[in-house]
Amino acid sequence: MKKKFISLLFAVVPFITFAQEKGLDQIIDEKFGAATGWFVKFIFYQIPFSADVKIYWVLFPLILGALYFTVYFNFINFKGFMTSINIVRGKYDDIDHHEAMTVAGDSTPGGDAIETIAIEGHDGEVSHFQALTAALSATVGLGNIAGVAIAVSIGGAGATFWMIIAGLLGMASKFVECTLGVKYRDIEADGTVYGGPMYYLTKGLKEKGFGNLGKVLAAVFAVFVIGGSFGGGNMFQVNQAFQLVEHITGGEASFLHGKGWLFGVVIAVLVGIVIIGGIKKIAKVTDKIVPFMVVIYVAASIFVLISKYDMIGDAFLQIFNGAFSPEGIAGGFVGVLVQGFRRAAFSNEAGVGSASIAHSAVKTKYPASEGMVALLEPFIDTVVVCTMTALVLVITGNVAAENASLDDAGAILLTSGAFASVISWFPYVLTIAVVLFAFSTMISWSYYGFQGWAYLFGRSKKMEYTYKILFLVFVVIGSAASMGSVIGFSDAMIFAMMVPNMVGLVMLAPKVKEELNKYLSAIKNK
Repeated sequence: MKKKFISLLFAVVPFITFAQEKGLDQIIDEKFGAATGWFVKFIFYQIPFSADVKIYWVLFPLILGALYFTVYFNFINFKGFMTSINIVRGKYDDIDHHEAMTVAGDSTPGGDAIETIAIEGHDGEVSHFQALTAALSATVGLGNIAGVAIAVSIGGAGATFWMIIAGLLGMASKFVECTLGVKYRDIEADGTVYGGPMYYLTKGLKEKGFGNLGKVLAAVFAVFVIGGSFGGGNMFQVNQAFQLVEHITGGEASFLHGKGWLFGVVIAVLVGIVIIGGIKKIAKVTDKIVPFMVVIYVAASIFVLISKYDMIGDAFLQIFNGAFSPEGIAGGFVGVLVQGFRRAAFSNEAGVGSASIAHSAVKTKYPASEGMVALLEPFIDTVVVCTMTALVLVITGNVAAENASLDDAGAILLTSGAFASVISWFPYVLTIAVVLFAFSTMISWSYYGFQGWAYLFGRSKKMEYTYKILFLVFVVIGSAASMGSVIGFSDAMIFAMMVPNMVGLVMLAPKVKEELNKYLSAIKNK
């Protein structure tokens, strides 16, 4: 199957090169934009509140849901923070060691998801620290690098403040969905785990007497998670990676200029070797490399901040002032808030439901324990890493007025230039990091998308390979399409996933509270 796929992929290359008169990248972009434009417009339809202020309707369930969970669970995102740290440290591991759930076989459908690679051994208990670091290897990535640049270039420094707020509130949403992911997962006879919103929407709502609603919401979510895997988990990643590779190899003078499809074919082959062939060693190597690149990126950010330490105070002042009294930003205060929340949701995926698919495969006796671990992800991803990126952009002067009209395609280059102004050689390291981030995220999202595909079309090998070949086709499309088309579709699918998921989370919140009380009692009686 693997050889057939690679042959098929390369068979299209001669056909692709045939369309150079107009430029294949331009043709793909036009066709893709025309096909997906209506959906993007619907998801990001803006409700007018005044002559100058319009708000995306999809932000309401995101913000209101996160606020509701924060209050309903007694500010667990703040009060439970130290408990979550202690769980990750292994302080309460012995609770799970007794009468722990045992499963046999391969717990990773497809065999290669970065998030679940740590639990494939089944020999002994997997620590919560391993689960957290594995999940972060996919969560921390291009959303922190390019996404932040997009936010501050459109919304100014003040967008950073609202990204932080969104991250803090998102901790509660992430807790709820990951607890439910473990509670309602399916474990087949061979030990294969299937989990995520499709399953807790179906089984959880059926328990509450809303079986038909649960089936509809689960099916809708499955469609959107497939689209999300093609968009934000695939096309956005490869597109931004290509932007930086092309820039670092000479920009318009690069041999890759106008040949995004060629870069896409190469990446598609590499990703295909992992997700089609099931070569776990490659995924395990990536799992080692990506956390290392996260450390490198954070260390570089800290170095820039230390180098410009005298400007940090002023940078925070710009962020705070810009959040409440923005000047020259479209939509004013609301425009800045919208950009902050939009990019934060894309970066940490809190409330979207994707993380629950990965966390559902973790071995634990108490679902709430994994929810507590997942609670830390938006904090690390958005509050810490995104803030570092924003500070680097602000203190290096890369949020100046002339950048306010920067298009999305320049976002990754804006961040690269900010680091280069202090560390001249860092763009080369950043390019490698971005390609690795993109590669690992695409592998992870192929797993997410396949879970939705399997829910809709069955778990046969034929259906599995059909999905994965489609996924790889979108790698090529994403590399060739313009950033405007890609990011619009990517954002639309991510936010579309959030709508049915958030409905289920609100309805199943009492079940989560039961699980939380059960786990906290176990800790207390330990």
